[in-house]
Amino acid sequence: MELERQIKNLPDTPGVYQFLDSQGKIIYVGKAKNLKKRVSSYFTKNHEHGKTAVLVRKIHSIEHIVVDSEQDALLLENNLIKNYQPRYNVLLKDDKTFPWVVIRKEAFPRVHSTRNRTNDGSEYFGPFTSARSVRIILDLIQQVYKLRTCSLPLSPEAIQEKRFKPCLEYHIGNCHAPCIGKQTEKDYNESIQVVRKILKGNLSSVLSYLKTWMADAADQYQFELAQNFKEKIELIKKFQSRSTVVSSKISNVDVFSLYDADPYVYVNYLRLIEGSIIQAHTMELKRKLNESNEELLTLAITEIRTAVYSSSSEIILPFKIDYPVSGLKITVPMVGEKKDLLDLSLRNARLFGMEKKKMRGEQSRLKPVNRILKTLQEDLSLSKLPVHIECFDNSNIQGTNPVASCVVFLNAKPAKKEYRHFHIKTVEGPNDFASMEEIIERRYSRLLKEEKSLPQLIVIDGGKGQLNAAVNSLDKLGLRHQIAIVGIAKRLEEIYFPDDPLPLYLDKTSESLRILQHLRNEAHRFAITFHRNLRSKSFLKSELEGIKGVGPQTIEEVLKHLKSDESIKDLRVDQLSNWIPKSKAILIVNHFKTKS
Repeated sequence: MELERQIKNLPDTPGVYQFLDSQGKIIYVGKAKNLKKRVSSYFTKNHEHGKTAVLVRKIHSIEHIVVDSEQDALLLENNLIKNYQPRYNVLLKDDKTFPWVVIRKEAFPRVHSTRNRTNDGSEYFGPFTSARSVRIILDLIQQVYKLRTCSLPLSPEAIQEKRFKPCLEYHIGNCHAPCIGKQTEKDYNESIQVVRKILKGNLSSVLSYLKTWMADAADQYQFELAQNFKEKIELIKKFQSRSTVVSSKISNVDVFSLYDADPYVYVNYLRLIEGSIIQAHTMELKRKLNESNEELLTLAITEIRTAVYSSSSEIILPFKIDYPVSGLKITVPMVGEKKDLLDLSLRNARLFGMEKKKMRGEQSRLKPVNRILKTLQEDLSLSKLPVHIECFDNSNIQGTNPVASCVVFLNAKPAKKEYRHFHIKTVEGPNDFASMEEIIERRYSRLLKEEKSLPQLIVIDGGKGQLNAAVNSLDKLGLRHQIAIVGIAKRLEEIYFPDDPLPLYLDKTSESLRILQHLRNEAHRFAITFHRNLRSKSFLKSELEGIKGVGPQTIEEVLKHLKSDESIKDLRVDQLSNWIPKSKAILIVNHFKTKS
C-alpha cells in the first residue's frame, strides 16, 4: 500500500509533515521531533476524538520536509498553516497586518506609520498591535520635536538655492522649516536620535537627557531654551503616565495567558519594556482536532512573536510547555509581580473571550441579512447599519466613450432596477479621478434635488486617488459627514478610508469582504457592459451612415432597437420593416449581406 510505503520511508529526524486528500489538497500540517514516530502514531492508535478518526480516513498521501531543529519545525509549521489554511488545523482568527513606525533614510528624515516593511534602508520600529497606539506615539513626537511631514527632497544644494517655500505647517508652528534653512540638519538629526529612543520605549533615558539639557541651558542663562526642554519633559511624562507601569524591576519580557472557552481559545499577549506595557493583543483560535491548551499556546506564541518581531529573552506563561527555542527563558510564576502580570493578562483574555461570545449570541439571534449587515457595520466602524449601499466604477477602454456605473444594494442584495449608468460629460480624455468626482456630484445632487433617500455607505472601486475625488464631491454637496465612504483597491483588496493613510485588510473569508467584492464586481460588470454597447452602437452608426439612401432619421430608428452590428446581420427585411420603410430595410440587409 502506498501510504505504508511513505510512512516506512519517513526519517527519524525533526520536520514537518503534510497530509493530503485524494484530490491532492493539504488537509493537515503538523510538526514532529521524530517524523516517523509521530506520523505512524496516527495509524496505530484508536482515536477517541471523532474528527481525528475522520482525518485519518481521508489521508491519501503524505509529504514531509526535514529541518535541522525543533525550532525550525515550529516556525515552518506556523508558516504552512497560514499559507494553506488546512481544514483540520487550528483556525487562527487573526489576519492583521500590524502597523510600523518608520524613520526614512533621507536628509531630514520623515517619521510616519506604514503597514509595508521593505528593505529600503529605512529604520522600522514595531510592529504595534494597535493603530491607536501608533497615532498617540506619532502625536507625541510631532508635539515635542515638530518634524517635517512633507516629502520634499531637502538636499543642501536645494536649500541653499532656495528652491522651496515654507508650507502651512511652519506657519501654524508644527514644523521648524528646514526646507528654507530655519533648522540645521545637525539640530534635526539630534531630534531624530531622541525619537529613536522613544520608539524603542526608552522613555526614562529620554527624560534623563532632556533634564540634563534643561539644567545646562539654565546654568548658561538660556532660559527660553530651558523652558522649551521643560515643556518637552512635561509632554513625555504625560505620555508615560498613559502606559501601565507595572514594575521597575521587570524589563523586556513577553507575557502570554490563555482563556479556554471550548471550542474557542483566547491567548492574550503583553509586551513590557522598562517596566511598562507598551503592547497588548489578544488572538482567537478555534479547535479542530481536540488540540490541547499546550499545543494551542505554543502555536499562538510562535504566531504572535513572529508577527511583532519580538526579541525578548524571557516569556511568562501560565503553565509549562515544550517550546524549542534556544536562549529563551520560560517562567511560570506562582507569586509576586510576575504572577500579577500574568493575572492581568488573563483578565484581558477572559474579557475579550466573553465579549466575543456575547457578539456571537447577538448575531445568531439576528436574521441572516441583519447579521451580515451588522458584521459589515462593525468591520468598517460605521455609525449606521448599511441597509442601502451604492458602488461606483469608471470605464474608458482605449480612452473612448468614457462612462461610469452606479450599482445599488438593498439589504445586502443587488437592486438592479436602481442601477444607473453615466456618460462622462465634463472630463476630457481618460481621467479616472476627475470622472469619479463628476459622477458622485451628479448622482447625489440629483438625489438631493428629488428629495430621495441617501445611502448609508458609498463604495468606490479604486484606491486613495478615486476615493479622494469622490470625497471632494461630497464636500461640495455638504454630505461629507452624512454618508460613510470607502474605497476598495483590486491588488490586495485593501479597504481605504478618507483621511487615513493606512488601509484595512479584512479576513479573506469574511462576509464583509465578500459583500464589498460583490459590489465592486457588479459595478465593474455594469460599466464594462454599458461601455461595450456604446462602442458597438458607435460602430453600427458609422456603418449605417455609409449606406447610400439611408438617412439620419432611419439610422436613429434602427439604433433604438439594435445594440450591435452582429444583431442586425441576423435580421430579415420583414423584421426591419417593422421599424423602417421596406425600401430602406432592403438597402440595409443587402449592405450587410455583401460584407459577410
